[in-house]
Amino acid sequence: MLNKAKNAISQKATAVGLPMLALFWVSFFWGTTWLASKEGVRHMPALQLAAIRQFIGGGLYVLYFVWKKEPWPKKKQWKAIFVLSILNFVLSNGLSTWGVKYISSGLGAIIGAIFPLWIVIISLFNGEKLAKLALIGLLVSFGGVCVVFSDYLSDLLRPDFQFGIILSVIATFTWALGSLYTKKKAASFNPYFSLGLQMLISCILLFAYTGATGTSVPIQTIPAEAWWSIAYLVFFGSVTTFIAFIYALQRLPTELSSVYAYINPIVAVILGSFLFDETLTIAIVTGVGLVIFGIYLINYSLRKTNKKESV
Repeated sequence: MLNKAKNAISQKATAVGLPMLALFWVSFFWGTTWLASKEGVRHMPALQLAAIRQFIGGGLYVLYFVWKKEPWPKKKQWKAIFVLSILNFVLSNGLSTWGVKYISSGLGAIIGAIFPLWIVIISLFNGEKLAKLALIGLLVSFGGVCVVFSDYLSDLLRPDFQFGIILSVIATFTWALGSLYTKKKAASFNPYFSLGLQMLISCILLFAYTGATGTSVPIQTIPAEAWWSIAYLVFFGSVTTFIAFIYALQRLPTELSSVYAYINPIVAVILGSFLFDETLTIAIVTGVGLVIFGIYLINYSLRKTNKKESV
């Protein structure tokens, strides 16, 4: 009897503990990847860094599933994989990596966290009604962004800073589009295998662009600091954290598994201030708090709406 009770407790702890550990992993390490990207783009072209990262990360996924003799996608699934490779990796990941070349890693993470705002705005343009709570969240988050940027008023006059902001905002928009497309075109195909294929397709497109525009540098001239950044981004950003993310998403309630979106910018802002001496003021802390609270209200409203539609 005692052994049965122990086994039951152990199974329950594993069922809850491992997904929570995966969620903690995602919440912390995805926040640190902004700093790794910032360090990498100091030493090499941003889009080339993104291309190499996705080539290695995607190659590891695909090689694993080829070794496991996993079935390849069907014709209809290839279309979704190709579209997502452009939205999520060429544009979102590529442009956000390029963006932190011109802005702080903390600011890049804050902008990256506002993608739920785009989901609400896109829904509005599609004729969907906006719940009052979502509208409040939208206004609170926008107010938070304004508070954050109050510390960057002088920087807003610099063309390179403006360019970094534009790149980062486009990256969040395409991530929102990718999220909506995934929801609409959800398929039964292995999500990990799909992820690897998306990375490989995106790296081909990024290599083609950097080669055609002459914005890449010879591999042998890339310094060790950049390679360490790439290694960190591949291991923690492209492989282990994506595995942990999908694992947590499949085993935890949506409202809990989305917590990472609130923690990532906090991690990036705090570590950025310590490692890169990035600005950390009361205005930025207050603004980040408002952005996160607004995103929480939006997510909460969206979940309530989805529950009503499913009933």
